[in-house]
Amino acid sequence: MTRFCSIFSQLLQLFPRIEFQQAVVTTKAERHARGFTCWGQFVAMLFCQLGRAHSLREICGGLASCEGKLAHLGIETPSRATLAYANAHRPWQLFEQVFHQLLGRCREVAGAHRFRFKNKLLSLDATVIDLCAEMFPWATFRRTKGAVKLHFTLDHDGCLPTWMLITEGKRHEVTVARQQTFPPGTILVFDRGYVDFAWFAALDAAKCRQFALVGKARRQ
Repeated sequence: MTRFCSIFSQLLQLFPRIEFQQAVVTTKAERHARGFTCWGQFVAMLFCQLGRAHSLREICGGLASCEGKLAHLGIETPSRATLAYANAHRPWQLFEQVFHQLLGRCREVAGAHRFRFKNKLLSLDATVIDLCAEMFPWATFRRTKGAVKLHFTLDHDGCLPTWMLITEGKRHEVTVARQQTFPPGTILVFDRGYVDFAWFAALDAAKCRQFALVGKARRQ
């Protein structure tokens, strides 16, 4: 008997159902669920990202077009109303735990950096993601432009992101960086957007070393 295993199904194998369900129980994410599981929501939203869907209609329509192949994914095609309700009411902490579960497995196979020093090396940066102001009026950035900003911390052991946050486009990098804590001995590398001497003093008190890369200042 020939078995069908899509690339999408192979990607989902990176998220063991047992671990996922443990996170569901821990966060009580299905406390008010009515037939639509958190796994179904996760599969639908992952399909959204990989398929570059821009609306709930595209997500549900895309899943419905391959409905005969969804059995091996363990889901059924949700309605737009059901998916919208789940996205609005399910706790985000569930997917935070799923992220850390995957990050832990990546760390097990990722190699260490090849630099001469043994200290933990982290890079901090942020990037502006442009959005259409007419389609995303909540993402105000400039008069005729919308945007959000992705803040992230990169661990050079395996080049893995260890911390990420999406904010409004006008949020300054250093205000977000202050929310993080770092183990003693950590070496931080960042650009001029993170220059804040009060924050540097706090890092010194925590026995962290920091290096600012000098370059052309970016326009905010």
